[in-house]
Amino acid sequence: MRTDGHEWVLTGLAIAPGIAIGPAFVSDDGAISVPEYRIAPGAVESERKRLGDAVSLSLKQLNKLKVKAAGLPGAAAEEAGYLMDAHVAMLTNSRLVRGADRRIGEDGVNAERAVQAELGHIGTSFAAMHDPYLAARGEDIRIVGARIIRNLTKTPYAALQRLPAGTIIIAEELTPADTALIDPRQVAGIATVLGGAEGHTAIMARALALPAVLGVADLLRRVAPGNIVIVDGEMGRIVINPTAATRAQYERQREELEQERRRLQRFRRLPAITRDGTEITLEANLELPRERELALAAGAQGLGLVRTEFLYMNRDDLPNEDDQYAAYTSLVRGMDGKPVTLRTLDIGGDKLAGAIATTESANPALGLRAVRLALKDRRLLDVQLTAMLRAAASGPVRILVPMISNADEIRTVRAALHQAARRLKRRGIAVPDPLPPLGIMIEIPGAALAADALAAEAEFFSIGTNDLIQYTLAIDRGDEQVAYLYNPLHPAVLRLIQFAVEAAMRARIPVNLCGEMAGDPRYTALLLGLGLRHLSMAPGNIGRVKQRIRALDLRAATQRARAVMDQTDDARIAALVDDFNEMHGT
Repeated sequence: MRTDGHEWVLTGLAIAPGIAIGPAFVSDDGAISVPEYRIAPGAVESERKRLGDAVSLSLKQLNKLKVKAAGLPGAAAEEAGYLMDAHVAMLTNSRLVRGADRRIGEDGVNAERAVQAELGHIGTSFAAMHDPYLAARGEDIRIVGARIIRNLTKTPYAALQRLPAGTIIIAEELTPADTALIDPRQVAGIATVLGGAEGHTAIMARALALPAVLGVADLLRRVAPGNIVIVDGEMGRIVINPTAATRAQYERQREELEQERRRLQRFRRLPAITRDGTEITLEANLELPRERELALAAGAQGLGLVRTEFLYMNRDDLPNEDDQYAAYTSLVRGMDGKPVTLRTLDIGGDKLAGAIATTESANPALGLRAVRLALKDRRLLDVQLTAMLRAAASGPVRILVPMISNADEIRTVRAALHQAARRLKRRGIAVPDPLPPLGIMIEIPGAALAADALAAEAEFFSIGTNDLIQYTLAIDRGDEQVAYLYNPLHPAVLRLIQFAVEAAMRARIPVNLCGEMAGDPRYTALLLGLGLRHLSMAPGNIGRVKQRIRALDLRAATQRARAVMDQTDDARIAALVDDFNEMHGT
């Protein structure tokens, strides 16, 4: 049921803070180019099979979405479940499917045209009844029919590029590849039916500083293209067709947040130094090249994590050495002498690239991904390392390897790095001497526990808390059903961070923390108390974390961290952390 002009308020998960107000772009509501042609009498059965296959695929998609929707908060899970059940029923020997099947035989038309024609017939009959409930059912049928046509035509969801400025994107679900297409100069905010707070799409939304609310049941039925929508990323609310009073209220809130942002901007040129004189290095995580300007504007002292997956998304071929060299060099030169940490490819889990054919795994997060894939398919690793070495001639570069689980892997990567350097020298291309530092991500529990052995092979550590928490607690961070178990203050997670930090200290190598924990001021005192002096985060969080650091006494934070590490109960740990923050100012 599309909204009729009245104000509607829907709730979901507050993913990225901020207030956005603008016209809705419904990403699955764009016009699908439907081919229309006659089919030969002998092709009727094969065309009916095409229809059946598209219906089967649509059912699989809906059942998968229903499983994901079960993890939405509160009543939203039940409401979304009912909606998915209704759509499944409309695909199971329904009037729509029966009518399309009949039209293929009687009219001799292709399946896409048959579905489109039947949708038009059903829509006309429902509209004539002037009943709000039936009108809502008619809207559901339209959405289901669009899914079938999309699967028949193999049409991707509407492009997220070249949108009018100030657009609010409304979608069923956004993948990281979808999010990579978003231009924050055009898009003001995001709202989706599905998605978790710790998935990679959520991380990218926060990195782009876009207000976002995910897990909003009934969203697609309530929003029509062009409706004015408010995305309240602070409270997890979506307001459709706001009244003048509601809009004015949110515009005031948006101005207050903008004033806070400007206030934090004053910290840009101030050092991140504690009250008792310890300076902390704050760097930026980068998902997409356009974030470099955000990082510099926030006062980042470097790029502590460049996720190079952006080069592989939304393309059908692999980026060659020159493609990668150009991208990396642009970042290195653009940072004007500040260090840039380039992470080798981490495709897998919720980050997929069409140009890389990987065998489907029952659990992609534990399968052939990251360094495992790179070592199996050396064309990926060798080209990346060669391009990174070439870029390192333009400024300070560090090379970071994800998902290391044993010392042999880092030794093999180091050998590949030296081979790449020798090949470049033979080609007469400058190579930095010494070679860029080679570091590893500590994001697997086994790597944290074996950190002493790994520290003997690596030149620096970078602790990736997102995956470390996921693997330690056996939680798929993109699965809404278990999102409530994702707990950075679980004692096992904190002990693994402590093991890695202390191993790096013993080996006298730098250690950085680059997960989402780094950008949350709630955890700043605890992380510094555990011995961390380098943090890397989304650019938008640097000001808030710097403000927290400048209010801290490091000796007090260290004492509280020791008290925390004596605890075995995560509720008690949370209480100690929050109590310290209240006493010492957040």
